[in-house]
Amino acid sequence: MKQLLPLTAAGLVLAACGGVPGNSVATVDGDPIKKADYEHWMTVVRKLSPDLKREQARDQVMNLLASLRWFDGEAERMDIALGDAEVTKAFSEQKRQSFPKDADYRTFLKTSGQTEADIRQRVRAALLATKIQERVVKGADKVPERAVADFYARNRARFSQPEKRDLRVVLTQKRGAAERARAALERGDSWKAVTKRYSIDDTSKASGGKLPAQAEGTLDAELDKAVFSARKGALAGPVKTQYGYYVFTVTAVVAPTQQTLAEARPAIRQTLVGERQQKALSTFMADFAKRWRARTQCAEDYRTSDCDNGPKPTATPTPRMQ
Repeated sequence: MKQLLPLTAAGLVLAACGGVPGNSVATVDGDPIKKADYEHWMTVVRKLSPDLKREQARDQVMNLLASLRWFDGEAERMDIALGDAEVTKAFSEQKRQSFPKDADYRTFLKTSGQTEADIRQRVRAALLATKIQERVVKGADKVPERAVADFYARNRARFSQPEKRDLRVVLTQKRGAAERARAALERGDSWKAVTKRYSIDDTSKASGGKLPAQAEGTLDAELDKAVFSARKGALAGPVKTQYGYYVFTVTAVVAPTQQTLAEARPAIRQTLVGERQQKALSTFMADFAKRWRARTQCAEDYRTSDCDNGPKPTATPTPRMQ
């Protein structure tokens, strides 16, 4: 609430018929949006975003004012109730979180040009938007077991882990240095000592040459081929790569794993629920914007893409007031 409270609702982008009265900028379902309200919010926008061009500020204010009416109308259509007590509780919680000191809140109102009624109106709209969204996605969490099983069958690789190998390596620039490093290891010198003396790879050198959990296909092609054909514990190399010459040993092999359907079920269900909720929201949002835009008429100098008699909406939404 340090800025204008957001009109949440997962981006419910908002938009009546008949003429617009002379003292109004628009009507939604025939209900006028007064010029006085428009000018008030234009003052707020100018205070918060003084660099905005007039047309951009106009579009944000018209979007806000139309949105407030759209949420009210949609909530009524869906028979969604919101009591004053809910609004007061949410307002108080947000105020306490954003402004522990009342003096800071008062300063915010003064500098932003808003009144407490403005903030409560935004809180109310946000609560309505949330309730609308909850109603829209209700039931989307019921995923048939067959859908879970089908998803698992199509995406088994997503629930598996490939074999991984822990390595110890020495990387040198010249083949001769790699051969000397290997000879030192064969004599019994420690990996820590050998990597410190010969390795040009600072990362593995800092850990005595350790290179853990390498999956096939993640290393340089020549090294990858050598690593995954090597026996555990055997010293191998030098192997020429684009980075230099490697001497290595495989210290551990972690076998590949495959989650069962039972193990993968929670993650799959979560994915499918998310997909179903998003589909429900997308379908609703398209219908919502179309219906309410058709009910919104704007005066000539105030026409935006939220108005039925305004420019055609584009894929890029009007910037929101922040």
